[in-house]
Amino acid sequence: MFLLWALVIGVIVGFLRHGSLRNLARLKFSGLWLILAALVIQVLIFPLGTGAPIVRIGTQVLHLLSYAFLLAFIVVNYRLVGLFTMGIGLISNIVVIAANGGYMPASVAALRYAGMEKTVAALEQTLHHSNTILMSAGTRLNFLGDRFAVPAVVPFATAFSVGDIILAIGVIVFLAVEMPRRSR
Repeated sequence: MFLLWALVIGVIVGFLRHGSLRNLARLKFSGLWLILAALVIQVLIFPLGTGAPIVRIGTQVLHLLSYAFLLAFIVVNYRLVGLFTMGIGLISNIVVIAANGGYMPASVAALRYAGMEKTVAALEQTLHHSNTILMSAGTRLNFLGDRFAVPAVVPFATAFSVGDIILAIGVIVFLAVEMPRRSR
């Protein structure tokens, strides 16, 4: 959900730079099916609202696979401004998720700050919830995990990582640069 805010900010900056969403529609992307595959996987493995994920078996592998699809899309479309930065963010997330067995480590403080008490309770009870584990002494690369949070008073509040921040910067730069372009 953190990236939803990056999309909103990027579109606003694009409009302020006299851009148009039509200019994005004119871009020639290769491998759009890679994004679709990643989104389908994400919908299947992430809990919807307070419920459980649709797929509960093999979520660690599917989690990594969804990021691999997104990274492949970025590699195929490397020529577009901002995608390199998005790739660095994705690699950062892939590294921490792979180092922790397919789970993203999350800080209890960040989750609570985002108002995600039910997620904290589920994590404390089962040690992992969907694609997330709580940070502990045994967690690898904690500094790359979900350590930051959008406050609970903001819609779509969530915890996010350094990789998510880098990815968001790439999204904002992409939209701010590509929306105002008139021809390609």
